[in-house]
Amino acid sequence: MSETRRPLRRSKQNRLIAGVCGGLGEFFGISPNWFRLAFLLALLPGGIPGLLLYLICWVIIPGG
Repeated sequence: MSETRRPLRRSKQNRLIAGVCGGLGEFFGISPNWFRLAFLLALLPGGIPGLLLYLICWVIIPGG
């Protein structure tokens, strides 16, 4: 059986800033809070890794 998955898009409903974490959560079928926590943890060692990763995702993931 083939499971159809929604395309990866930034969320319009489940967003705090740009909808990146909401879109990732919808795509993978898990709570977007896990992605928010991961980005927050990536911000701790100086800020740049997490912020840069979030900005890249914001640019490459199309809006929903």
